[in-house]
Amino acid sequence: MQDEEFEAAMRAAREALEAAKEENKKLQDEVDSLWAMMDEITKSDIEKHAHLLKDLESDAIVRSLMITKKKVDC
Repeated sequence: MQDEEFEAAMRAAREALEAAKEENKKLQDEVDSLWAMMDEITKSDIEKHAHLLKDLESDAIVRSLMITKKKVDC
C-alpha cells in the first residue's frame, strides 16, 4: 500500500513539476518581451530628447560668450 501511495505522490509531483516548468517558460517569454519593449522605449526617449541636450549646450555656449570680465567705461 505504501508503494502505491508513494508512486501516486511521485506522479503528482512530476505533473506539478512539468506544469511549473511550462509556466516558467511562459513567464520567461513575457519577461523577454517586456525587456525588448523597454529597450525600444528607452531608445525612443533618448532620440526624442537628444535635441534638448543640444539646445542646453548651445544655450550654455551663448551665455558664456555674452559674459565678459573686462571692465568698460560707459
